[in-house]
Amino acid sequence: MVSKTDDIPASVPDCNPVDLQRDGAQEGTGTSKGCLKESCGCAGHSAETAMVNGDGAHTEEGELKQDGNSEADGGEDSNEQEVIVIQDTGFTVRIQAPGTEPFDLQVSPQEMVQEIHQVLMDREDTCHRTCFSLQLDGNVLDNFAELKSIEGLQEGSLLKVVEEPYTVREARIHVRHIRDLLKSLDPSDAYNGVDCNSLSFLSIFTDGDLGDSGKRKKKGTELEQIDCTPPEHILPGSKERPLVPLQPQNKDWKPMQCLKVLTMSGWNPPPGNRKMHGDLMYLYIVTVEERHVSITASTRGFYLNQSTTYTFNPKPANPSFLSHSLVELLSQISPAFKKNFTSLQKKRVQRHPFERIATPFQVYSWTAPQVDHAMDCVRAEDAYTSRLGYEEHIPGQTRDWNEELQTTRELPRKNLPERLLRERAIFKVHSDFAAAATRGAMAVIDGNVMAINPGEETRMQMFIWNNIFFSLGFDVRDHYRELGGDAAAHAAPTNDLNGVRAYGAVDVEGLYTLGTVVVDYRGYRVTAQSIIPGILEREQEQSVIYGSIDFGKTVVSHGKYLELLDKTSRPLKVQQHKVLNEKEESVELCSSVECKGIIGNDGRHYILDLLRTFPPDLNFLPVDGEELSAESQRQGFPRQHRHRLACLRQELIEAFVEHRYLLFMKMAALQLMQQKASKDSSKTDVPAITETSVTDSDVDSTQTAAAQASTDSTDPTDNSTSVAPQMAPESEESSSKPTTNGPVDPTGTQNGECKSPLEDPKSREVVLNACKAVGSISNTSFDIRFNPDIFSPGVHFPEDTFEDVQKQKQLLKDAAAFLVICQIPSLVKDCLDHSTLPMDGATLTEALHQRGINVRYLGTVLEFVDKTPAKDQLEHFYRIGIVELITRCAKHIFRTYLQGVELSALSAAVSHFLNCFLSSFPDAVAHLPPDELVSRRKSRKRRNRVPGGGDNTAWASLTPSELWKNIATEAQSYYHFKMQCESVDQVVEKYGLQKTTLLREISVKTGIQILLKEYNFDSRHKPAFTEEDILNIFPVVKHVNPKASDAFHFFQSGQAKVQQGFLKEGCELINEALNLFNNVYGAMHVEICACLRLLARLNYIMGDHPEALSNQQKAVLMSERVLGIEHPNTIQEYMHLALYCFANGQLSTALKLLYRARYLMLLVCGEDHPEMALIDSNIGLVLHGVMEYDLSLRFLENALTINTKYHRARSLKVALSHHLVARVYESKAEFRSALQHEKEGYTIYKNQMGEAHEKTKESSDYLKYLTQQAVALQRTMNEIYKNGSNASIMPLKFTAPSMASILEQLNIINGIIFIPLSQKDLENLKAEVQRRQQLQELGKSEEPAEGSPLELEDKIPVD
Repeated sequence: MVSKTDDIPASVPDCNPVDLQRDGAQEGTGTSKGCLKESCGCAGHSAETAMVNGDGAHTEEGELKQDGNSEADGGEDSNEQEVIVIQDTGFTVRIQAPGTEPFDLQVSPQEMVQEIHQVLMDREDTCHRTCFSLQLDGNVLDNFAELKSIEGLQEGSLLKVVEEPYTVREARIHVRHIRDLLKSLDPSDAYNGVDCNSLSFLSIFTDGDLGDSGKRKKKGTELEQIDCTPPEHILPGSKERPLVPLQPQNKDWKPMQCLKVLTMSGWNPPPGNRKMHGDLMYLYIVTVEERHVSITASTRGFYLNQSTTYTFNPKPANPSFLSHSLVELLSQISPAFKKNFTSLQKKRVQRHPFERIATPFQVYSWTAPQVDHAMDCVRAEDAYTSRLGYEEHIPGQTRDWNEELQTTRELPRKNLPERLLRERAIFKVHSDFAAAATRGAMAVIDGNVMAINPGEETRMQMFIWNNIFFSLGFDVRDHYRELGGDAAAHAAPTNDLNGVRAYGAVDVEGLYTLGTVVVDYRGYRVTAQSIIPGILEREQEQSVIYGSIDFGKTVVSHGKYLELLDKTSRPLKVQQHKVLNEKEESVELCSSVECKGIIGNDGRHYILDLLRTFPPDLNFLPVDGEELSAESQRQGFPRQHRHRLACLRQELIEAFVEHRYLLFMKMAALQLMQQKASKDSSKTDVPAITETSVTDSDVDSTQTAAAQASTDSTDPTDNSTSVAPQMAPESEESSSKPTTNGPVDPTGTQNGECKSPLEDPKSREVVLNACKAVGSISNTSFDIRFNPDIFSPGVHFPEDTFEDVQKQKQLLKDAAAFLVICQIPSLVKDCLDHSTLPMDGATLTEALHQRGINVRYLGTVLEFVDKTPAKDQLEHFYRIGIVELITRCAKHIFRTYLQGVELSALSAAVSHFLNCFLSSFPDAVAHLPPDELVSRRKSRKRRNRVPGGGDNTAWASLTPSELWKNIATEAQSYYHFKMQCESVDQVVEKYGLQKTTLLREISVKTGIQILLKEYNFDSRHKPAFTEEDILNIFPVVKHVNPKASDAFHFFQSGQAKVQQGFLKEGCELINEALNLFNNVYGAMHVEICACLRLLARLNYIMGDHPEALSNQQKAVLMSERVLGIEHPNTIQEYMHLALYCFANGQLSTALKLLYRARYLMLLVCGEDHPEMALIDSNIGLVLHGVMEYDLSLRFLENALTINTKYHRARSLKVALSHHLVARVYESKAEFRSALQHEKEGYTIYKNQMGEAHEKTKESSDYLKYLTQQAVALQRTMNEIYKNGSNASIMPLKFTAPSMASILEQLNIINGIIFIPLSQKDLENLKAEVQRRQQLQELGKSEEPAEGSPLELEDKIPVD
């Protein structure tokens, strides 16, 4: 969601990013349609996406129920009451600004006066004012007051806009604002990745705003003539992948010039005597008419003075045109300014607000056209005053980030309004901090910040800038020598960030973490952290009162820390344990030893260095004398890794605990049943079962895991995701408790599930046995936690805990085995049944992460796919995996490559690297930057340099064959994957890759921005890239994404309602969620995008097409702005929008949008992908609707080919594809071909569904109809042959398809079906859903027969 995949918070019990995915077209995974397969589609059931973290999906439910029912189910009213408090009814005020008619403005009592200021500064007629106050009956309103607190302000009050005298600060703000207005249509900020601007191209395809154009076009004929032919490169089978169409040129962006130059004058600042006349600063302006003027900004406003470039004469000119606003002044002296400024503002206001609003985190574009560099005073000033976090907007100059981050955490959170306020503050500070940290990190690497230890060598330096502490990702002072040196130092910051994210999500009052941002820029990794008050004055030894600063030699503990960390121990599954310090004393800890506790000067308890929050991954951590499970060993684990910090992901821990919990329930239930069955023999019997499971724990756990895998893989929700028990009433209690955090409350489950009180000694024994078998740390209840210090070098445990430690070691081995035995197969299975559809590297990484699989397993996953019998149906997955593996290896190499390049040679070095990586030109030679700047004297010096004294041209000697050899070596050593590749062409040939895809992936991963033009990769005579093609290099940023938890609960209960068929209630809840999301995140956010998509889908299903269109338009714009213009999620959004456009009768727009989606898809992953079949079926149907039959056939037949390949020839999707092709042939009167295809479809229906099914009947009726038509045609033809021209010809019925029938087919292929259900059917459906879930609960769910009617065409109408 997101500037990078990694920012998607590693699931945290309280707010799983993945739960957003319940709407299946989840954030980025490209899952959309697939999810519907498991017909019941019930909320818990899109488990494949939702429950990635084990307790994911039902966490919320569980918690809600525990909150005394406040929010779930019956408690909804209480919550809605709360909400109403916030959304007080708005009222209208009249606003009177100088020189304009009074106008009405709708406001809400919550707003601050300042927000009215913002509105006025954005309105077309008042946008040129910045320095004014609002007055009610002559009283000035306080900017920071809420409207409801102002006496006498009510419906219809008149607010006067009164011009105020300027100060230097106000004058600067005014000039900056005018400059922003002049630049408002200019995309250069988006290309340069500044000020949270990003690109959006939707309006080019919809010709402006959809709402209006829709109504306008309707007036003409139903089918106006439209040109439907797509450009050549979009047609099926085209091999061209042009880059230029990625950013179509927007005619609005050719900006109308209002001024030639607007800049600060060289006469600034005013001398003392002029200050005393009220001069604040001087501006120099060149108008379009070439008039050069010098302007004074004074306390009273702006006027012309008599200075010229070389003489200073600050006296007012005659006439001086004194105006309060710069715009009024310029309009008087330049007619062109007046005309162009007015039309510019008109255009600005017509743009969709979502095209202009800043995004919460910066999104960078990897391509950009050549943009002219224009003079810009504000930009120039910003660059050199290093505007530390906007001094002029914030009193007190630099921001104390730590204080801001921590005080927002301390805000009260007792009721909804308080929580919203708190979450909004936390989110805002985080996004500001991420922006400041990114800026600082770039300044550090570019050498613009002085180190705090300037004497040491560069890699050891540390920096402070803008109250943020920066350190480089190198192994300083051999800190990580034991753990893998620089490789460990590079991995530690991201591990630490995951720890910060996890503790932040548990959100324990009184426990504080540091603001942390990890920035990769120009080959360096920089960690930016907020500063603990007082830490810089003390030595670390004195300040650490908990944990260890030397990896376990000296360890200290502290009561308060133990108490605080104990609260995190359950949700994070961290076991409290004892370790020995060097004096052999036992010390109690509740985290890894590296985790340090420091009490700052502000008295807060901070924890830092959270790099081992999660337990180690034994598959990548060979330990002498320790054997992994047989299955892990068979797959070649444990493997040597670069560093010893490899740890399991939080999602894996969650899934593993969930899996163990099911196992625990099964064992307990089984034994209780046996007890019941044979009351007498039970005493001998039961222990026998458990004996095996305990003594043989190793074998047992893998076998049960394997057994589990086999039983569960038949079950639509996979074991990784486990079953979501919300709806099965009997397990309600049991699920609500454990899933808050895995472990179960001692008696709760037993009573809930087994209905037998624990007092009974027999059942106590059963629980004890089950606990032992699954490795629970308690003997009376299910509770699995991990000790993160196991296998840490240098950590020793007291003798008396030996047994515990052995147990923990076993658990870790089981978890590592679980990843290989269950999670990887489950991922591949999800890809086979299309419930997970990655389209590019980012969505693939996300799919892995959701199942708790680290990317270092990519080689293992690919090998697994390679050995899968259905390998050809996973070709798309395999290809995306290979691209990801190659580009990640290239990224590792690029990182060290860049570190040796000096700034002046950067573009040459990057273009040389890309040539070696992608160009077929065999001897790519680097262009060394011309030495025109180097004087003779210097070059003589250069010759006498010490060899190895940092020769900065080493990068130039890289050759393509060497680079590819390195990539193959890297693939082998890092991913343990064998790749035979000597050159890019060989790889492209062998794995069927596209060079544009490789280019996009490497650019996005490394932050390269290239010129948007067509590159000739395949020329053997000249390299593809020159240094002019490299425009920029951006940082790649990882940070924490704070969540809006209440909004999220609403979103989920809304989804649950929709799943149960209560569309209206669901719609209301989701609207509410949207309000709350907006409240916390502002207008732009990935989660709001998901919310809008679902709303649009509901509007559509409920028949409100215009509303669906408007919501989906917002979703597309937001996806483009927040995720990127060619992100897989954006492609999905374009497809949904096309469907709603078609339903609204905007056929040409629908086609344009589908062509855009197809183009983006080709660029991102090529034609051979299951999702392409869906795009092509959509395009084919729309073309059929506008009677472009031949074109239509090209797309539909391509869709048929792809569906046949990925869904097997006998699937219902293929049957539908055949039917669609048959319909087009029928329209062309080619009945023989039509019959052939329809027969294929009929056969599939008959075999899958049986003769009696309605689909089979429909198909056979259609066959009869086609046969009649064919016979009739043949008769006519014979008649003509026989009688020549005077034959009596029966008129033939050629039917042009009706829009309604096309729309019906479109709905079906997009997984939307309107089922006219009576109340009774609904009840039956609900009962059926519940019955299935109960079956799954007990783990004996057989997969419902493939063809049962419910399964047909994805029946439940939710993404």
